[in-house]
Amino acid sequence: MPNGALTVSQLNEYLRMSMDSDPLLADVWVRGELSKFTHHQSGHFYFALKDEEAVVSAVMFRSYAAKVAFVPQSGMKVLLHGRVSVFPRDGKYQIYADEMQPDGLGALYLALEQLRKKLEAEGLFDAARKRPLPAIPGRIGIVTSPTGAAVHDMIRILGRRFPAAEVYLFPALVQGPGAAESVAEGIRFFNERWPVDVLIVGRGGGSAEDLFCFNDEQLVRAVAASGIPVVSAVGHDTDVTLIDFAADLAVPTPTAAAEAVVPDGIELKRQLSDQRLLLISALTRLLKEKRAALALLTAKKVLQDPRVYLQNQRMQAAHLESRLQNAVDATVKEGRATLATLAGKLSALDPLRVLARGYAAVFDENETSVGSVTALSAGDRVQVRFADGVAEATVTATRESE
Repeated sequence: MPNGALTVSQLNEYLRMSMDSDPLLADVWVRGELSKFTHHQSGHFYFALKDEEAVVSAVMFRSYAAKVAFVPQSGMKVLLHGRVSVFPRDGKYQIYADEMQPDGLGALYLALEQLRKKLEAEGLFDAARKRPLPAIPGRIGIVTSPTGAAVHDMIRILGRRFPAAEVYLFPALVQGPGAAESVAEGIRFFNERWPVDVLIVGRGGGSAEDLFCFNDEQLVRAVAASGIPVVSAVGHDTDVTLIDFAADLAVPTPTAAAEAVVPDGIELKRQLSDQRLLLISALTRLLKEKRAALALLTAKKVLQDPRVYLQNQRMQAAHLESRLQNAVDATVKEGRATLATLAGKLSALDPLRVLARGYAAVFDENETSVGSVTALSAGDRVQVRFADGVAEATVTATRESE
């Protein structure tokens, strides 16, 4: 056995070091079809990349996988960026991916549709979340490129339609790398640092690739989270992006956005003039009615000669006094009759009237009425009351009736 023989580990490590030092393999883009794709519970992606003639293993760790803007699936064609190295334990070379993109416009739209369904399921596009725009905004924010024709068109239309509104521009990138982050930053700026009544977000027309930044997930979430009503104005009539679904109002062009957020000043003045005329007419009619009512009142005799009113009141008072006196007299008469009747009944029950007919009443020493001979005994002192006086006596004997 040769003394210079390498162990398997040493060989694999040498291959790893050789590959890692190769600048081509350290920064490589590879096009292919996803195969045996697995999204591991750890968050890592494990898969193979193949074409018609070959296949290579690949892995994308969780920190990079979380940034992929679509849901990878086996059979998709993708562009993969990363580095090629050897995993020393297995002696297999593989791609360590840090970026994955759909390959071709069709795949981009597939990724876009996947994202749309995801955000829709979260409720970010619900109609119930949409807020009405302010009828007359005092402050308007615009997030767009400061150099494009769109911003000049919007400012011109806003100034013509409603010059009283204040317009503020946040200069943002609207295509290319960093555009989505720039637009989202503008939305946050107006929400957190420079409050306005309504926001216009967008840009003029362009290719689908130019407008694709307005489909960015984080930008869509920024639009949905805005505390200020947002108008999406991206591209031309036929262009649709995901922020259109999340915005409170989506319009086909930036100029349409400017027309949507402010009223037409000339039309508003005409309406105010019409309302002023209606108000004057209503007040004139009301004044006329009140004057007519006042004339009717002043024509009444009581206002022309107050003594008539006093005489009428005196006559009414005299009439009420007469009715009251008659009611009192009738009540007194009726009361006297009732009293006489009760007095007659009471007189009939008067014990003195009984005594006046020759009867007497007997009371003991305690002046208690004696109702039976059995209550007395010989020697008891009693009072015999007559109608005209009292006789004191002593009982000599008692005898009960047979």
